[in-house]
Amino acid sequence: MNYIKHLTGFFEKVAIDKTLNPTHVSLYIALFQFWNCNRFKNPISINRDEVMRISKISSKATYHKCLKNLHSLGYINYEPSYNPFKGSHVILFNFSEDLKPLPKSERKPKNEPLIELVSEQALNKSCTSSETGTEQAVVPSINYINNTNILNDKNVSNLEKHSKNFVEINNLDLKNDDEEKEKSSAKKEKEEKSQPTIEEVKIYFQENNFLEQEAQKFFNYFKSVGWLVGGKTPMVDWQAAAQNWMINAPKFISNAEQPNRAKQLNTTTDKDYSEPL
Repeated sequence: MNYIKHLTGFFEKVAIDKTLNPTHVSLYIALFQFWNCNRFKNPISINRDEVMRISKISSKATYHKCLKNLHSLGYINYEPSYNPFKGSHVILFNFSEDLKPLPKSERKPKNEPLIELVSEQALNKSCTSSETGTEQAVVPSINYINNTNILNDKNVSNLEKHSKNFVEINNLDLKNDDEEKEKSSAKKEKEEKSQPTIEEVKIYFQENNFLEQEAQKFFNYFKSVGWLVGGKTPMVDWQAAAQNWMINAPKFISNAEQPNRAKQLNTTTDKDYSEPL
């Protein structure tokens, strides 16, 4: 893929598209950098924070709005991912094929020497200039061309190093995400193993000569609090918690058998009030 022709085609489209603003262009260039590091293979996986950092966009709302605008206008194909462990995918289209070829009358012969083109430009400049005595046509020297080529080689080398570092950072981030996901899955699996079923609780209470009603109370209470001890710590051993429940069960017995008020004094009509109470 000829990325120079691609960028030329992109900026030609931007020049005539009045709906775009500098933020859209900045976001597209950041996506182009990701595409470049991926060796122009579609789709590319993007990270929102990294794209915002490169495009200098500080607002998440602006970032998502510009991304959706580029998608609706046909500059990219945006496939959002709602999974925090998986990045969104973006497909960039090749605009190098949109360039219109020059008419045959305007094309230069391929075998025309460079020195003749330079001489023709210098001649036209000297004939049209009003200050022919002071102006000269500047022809680049071979040393200047060599220095430019060396500088371009250095830029390509730096770009390759940057691409390599970018790939290593992405691989490290993916590795860390996988480790976090495995730890979260292991933790969740461990918590599920420590949570018994109602049938297991009933059998355990029956083995300890406790009523089935107490087993139902125990199960309902801890299920409602997410099987947390003290509302904070995940339960490790539900059987030990059941033993504590059985020990403290007598404290929870209601005082329904106790009278709510003092018994009334019963008197008779022939009571002798001279007798002591």
